[in-house]
Amino acid sequence: MPENQASSKTAAPASELQRLELLHREILGCRRCADAGLLQTCAPVLAAPAVSRVVLVGQAPGSVEQVSGLPFSGRAGRQLFRWLALAGIGDEESARSTIYLTSITKCFPGRAPAQGGDRRPSATEVELCSGHLEAQLGILRPRLILAVGQLAITRFLGNRPLSGLIGSVFDMAGREIEPEAGRLLLPGDGALILPLPHPSGASRWLNAADHRQQLEAALSLLRELLRAFRTPLTAGRTCV
Repeated sequence: MPENQASSKTAAPASELQRLELLHREILGCRRCADAGLLQTCAPVLAAPAVSRVVLVGQAPGSVEQVSGLPFSGRAGRQLFRWLALAGIGDEESARSTIYLTSITKCFPGRAPAQGGDRRPSATEVELCSGHLEAQLGILRPRLILAVGQLAITRFLGNRPLSGLIGSVFDMAGREIEPEAGRLLLPGDGALILPLPHPSGASRWLNAADHRQQLEAALSLLRELLRAFRTPLTAGRTCV
C-alpha cells in the first residue's frame, strides 16, 4: 500500500475549527449570485472562524459590513450588541467571542431602489446561499440559535407574525418550549430557537410599547439560557 494512502486512512478527522476554516475559504470564493446575474459582484462577509454552540443568524450584511468585512458592524449591529449586553453577554468584544455571527445570505444585496435602505435578499439568493448556512450549522451543531429579523425567523420558524414569536423560545420543529415549574427545559439534542426583531431603525415593529415589552421578555429568556449554556449540557438539563 502506498505510504500516502496508508497515512490518509489513519489521519485523525479534522477538528470543528479546521472544518470551519475550510468552509469559510469556500464561502469567500463563492460566486453563485454573480453567476446567476443577481449581484454584480460577490463579496461574502464572515466572522472569524470560531467554534460556539450559540449561533446568531441575521438577514444579510449591509453597506457598512461590505466595506469593513466585519458582520454586524453598522448601526443595526451596534443596536444588536446593546441588546446582547442587556442579556448579560457583556460588551461587543465579549459578544463576538461568545457567539458565532452569521446571516441568511453572506453578501450585501444592495440598496432597495424604491423604499430606501438595504434590499431584502430575494428567494433565489436565499436558496443559492442556503447550503453555506446549512454547512455552518452542521459543523457547529449549535444548542441555541438566535434568529434576528423576519428573514432569519422565517428560515427556522416559518412565516409567522413577530408578535406571536418574540418573547418565547422554540424547538427545531417550531414548537414553543414552555417553562416547567419556573425552569426552562433544554432538549437532549438539537437546538433551541430564540427569535429577536430586526435591530434596524428602519423597522417599525418596536414602535409599539407592547412589542418593546416582548423584546424585554426575549432578552430575559436569553440571559436565562446563556446562564445554562456556560456549563456542559446533558439531556434533560434545566436552567433556573
